[in-house]
Amino acid sequence: MKLTGLWANLMSTRTTSDKPDPFIETKADLLSVFSGGEKPKDRWRIGTEHEKFVFRTEDHRAPSYDEKGGIRDLLMALTRYGWEPVYEGDTVIALSGSDGTVSLEPAGQLELSGAPLHNLHQTCAETGRHLKQVKEVGAELGLGFLGLGMWPDKTREELPIMPKGRYKIMLNHMPRVGSMGLDMMLRTCTIQTNLDYSSEADMVKKFRVSLALQPLGTALFANSPFTEGKPNGFLSYRSHIWTDTDPHRTGMLPFVFEEGFGYERYADYALDVPMYFVFRDGKYIDAAGLSFRDFIDGKLSVLPGEKPRLSDWNDHLSTAFPEVRLKSFLEMRGSDGGRWNKICALPALWVGLLYDQTALDAAWDLVKDWTVEDHQRIRDAIPREGLCTPTPDGRDFAALGRDVIAIAHAGLSARDEVNAMGDNETAFLNPLREIVESGISPAHQLLMKYEKEWGGDLSKVYDEMSF
Repeated sequence: MKLTGLWANLMSTRTTSDKPDPFIETKADLLSVFSGGEKPKDRWRIGTEHEKFVFRTEDHRAPSYDEKGGIRDLLMALTRYGWEPVYEGDTVIALSGSDGTVSLEPAGQLELSGAPLHNLHQTCAETGRHLKQVKEVGAELGLGFLGLGMWPDKTREELPIMPKGRYKIMLNHMPRVGSMGLDMMLRTCTIQTNLDYSSEADMVKKFRVSLALQPLGTALFANSPFTEGKPNGFLSYRSHIWTDTDPHRTGMLPFVFEEGFGYERYADYALDVPMYFVFRDGKYIDAAGLSFRDFIDGKLSVLPGEKPRLSDWNDHLSTAFPEVRLKSFLEMRGSDGGRWNKICALPALWVGLLYDQTALDAAWDLVKDWTVEDHQRIRDAIPREGLCTPTPDGRDFAALGRDVIAIAHAGLSARDEVNAMGDNETAFLNPLREIVESGISPAHQLLMKYEKEWGGDLSKVYDEMSF
């Protein structure tokens, strides 16, 4: 199965493509990935990714790939809905269809990388179709799907490993560079939104606003307060995990707020990110820790004399994991996984802020005076303190969230994208509005249930947070 276009590059699943794949000769070739993403406003689209944990309904165990009724059988059963298998060698590792791509995360977390869509009504409909399909198949196979940011009760050792070449390389490399990289790969789930820009200047402003406010997304969607069966002291432990995964490829990227930031500065950052792999002839070659700069010079030790192609650069860009990531679009990466209404709410927040100029300007006014030290202090505090985290002006993130959601509401109203009932997109913000008004995040709700209603029995979370 061959994939083409934006979402072929978005996937963590590497496949062949019909697109030209020229050698990289100059720095301009590197920058062409970013400039090639520029689109006029009428062509801006919304991409939404969401992951969920797969479990056996009879005992809450995480199924392996090969077992009867396991992950492979789940993928193949989904083909009845028109999905086509994507192979790595002889192994089915993803599905491709009109709604994007269904793929596997390292321990069998199931992800929908949705198609690029025009409005949020389409996004939520796509999510609904996908969830209906997996629930129907899951009922037949005895599988359930959990909407959380982290496995609440599983150790690393209890989790299976999916048969994907890049994951083997990453799993071997992660412990060399951080203490929690394996947790990131095996025990977390996220919701992510991918958005377009019209020019380098537009990208820069959107990058700055979304990076500054990414901790708000973390606080609003915080949904990982349990580790191995008990509270872990955090609201978003998934977010905390990123603080000790790999310092070379994570973080708040302070240079984004410096004068002169643009495509070239981000390319320089990406070139300094150590490599993971090179994909050749359907296989992954271990290049963990090597330099892409050496690759450009034909000095990569695992491929001596060979120079990279554009697909290699796209692969490499996908192995940087900052809070916001630039490829040929911008990726909002700060939020925990969650239930259906949260999957629809995340793109609503960022589309409302970034796709209307007045809203974008207003959002920038909220954060433009924050210092690099402010950004880092906030990032450090958010996983534990959530909406109680102080803002640089002496308020807290709940108060900031009310202002931000009001701006996003105005941005969505200005878009005036209505469904068949005549409703615009602003209702998708309602779950977030309830959170900032109450100050109670999803993690807070779960902790209160755990302590009172569940009497410390965390198995109840499977009933509460399954799709």
